[in-house]
Amino acid sequence: MKRNLTMGLLLLVGGVFFSCNSNTNTATQPVVEEVDENTVVLSDNQTSVIWLKDNQGERKMNRELFGAPDSLIESLGLQEGIPSSVSTFLMHADGEWILFDTGLGASKGGQLLEDLKAYNLTPDSIDYLYITHFHGDHIGGMVAEGKPVFPNAKVYVGAVEYKAWIEDMPEDRNAMQREAMEVYKDQLTLFQFGEVLPHGVKAIDAVGHTPGHTAFQKENLLVIGDLMHGAALQMEHPEFNANFDMDKEKAAASRKRLLDYARENHLVMAGMHLPEPAFISME
Repeated sequence: MKRNLTMGLLLLVGGVFFSCNSNTNTATQPVVEEVDENTVVLSDNQTSVIWLKDNQGERKMNRELFGAPDSLIESLGLQEGIPSSVSTFLMHADGEWILFDTGLGASKGGQLLEDLKAYNLTPDSIDYLYITHFHGDHIGGMVAEGKPVFPNAKVYVGAVEYKAWIEDMPEDRNAMQREAMEVYKDQLTLFQFGEVLPHGVKAIDAVGHTPGHTAFQKENLLVIGDLMHGAALQMEHPEFNANFDMDKEKAAASRKRLLDYARENHLVMAGMHLPEPAFISME
């Protein structure tokens, strides 16, 4: 069955869904001054999450990256590619700002710093960085010219991911990762799966895409990182992996498990490669 992924973004307020297309935002006092179409208010009525688009223009994933049969691709209408994005997410909780991943980096065309300006924020405003994994489109924005882009941020990285890239990876394959961890070494905390990080954000095992790939949950929001690169295909067929998944068997297992978890608990998924705007509500 083909799932419609072009749904309107929903605001979650006190457990009730409100469409951004209606004038219902006055039902609660949002954390940010003005709730726009890229913002979700969580069920605690105190936490807002903003989608930040890091890529320029439209982004589609090549269908050949997934190895799905032509008949399935055609039945889903995906012959021209699978809608995607490069995204980060900004959470405002208890007066502090948490950034989930840092995108490509300005030198690679990333738009994160410009996105922050739209909310009257600067890199100095960010209090925490929570990193899903160490691929370049997720940590590329951490460092510029050998210096931290987010000088005030406490950085939280999974211990499994850190070991795999920094301790076990050959040095000719991890230069970006080593630089980022060195630059932020005095601000760095390693966490284990299952730990609850500051502001009640839980780290969840999502391994497969990378050795320590992490999802994060707060209230009814699940930040899924790179659990899916082509949601229009993988929501209904999680058995298909993108070529980017380092351990495809584990990636497919994590995808099935977390999709089931999101459905059972009626969560909103925020994904770094979900189609714009990069939220999917699992009602």
